[in-house]
Amino acid sequence: MRTNIAADGGGSRLATALLMLATVLVGLMAGLFFAFDVSVMPGLARGDDRTYVTAMRNINAVIDGNALFGTVFVVALLAAAASAAVELRGGRRGVAVWAGAAAVLYLVVLVITFTVNIPLNNELAAAGDAARTAGFPIVDRFKGTWVATNIVRTVCSTAALVALVRALVLYGRATRR
Repeated sequence: MRTNIAADGGGSRLATALLMLATVLVGLMAGLFFAFDVSVMPGLARGDDRTYVTAMRNINAVIDGNALFGTVFVVALLAAAASAAVELRGGRRGVAVWAGAAAVLYLVVLVITFTVNIPLNNELAAAGDAARTAGFPIVDRFKGTWVATNIVRTVCSTAALVALVRALVLYGRATRR
């Protein structure tokens, strides 16, 4: 087994594991955001405001309370960034650049989530009893702002996935030498 990355140009178990982990986790997140874009949000938009609010509150409660989701959501960034650092240290600059680009793109996803989507989720949660309230102005913002920023999260996480796939290809070429 090769363990000295810099000396022989080959990969290490850590480098391989980090790059594969980042790719899988970012792929899972890109798929989640995509599913919201093409099914969840359009499906909710077909119903009335009460159904929309109730469903989004339930979805957010399940996501917020899910340790596996939270782990995947955060570790995707950590794995991509760590992969970039390990690859740079290992002398595989091309792999490091693509892994680093993925980390930056995924960081954009986290920033959007924490600055736009979560505050809107919190506002929705505080909007009152869905069964007793006649109208929900927050739904219009969800149908506008939340949905639009989720599309941006989908694009950024998918671009990060593509960057990680490119990093894997370059990594494979570099470690076969």
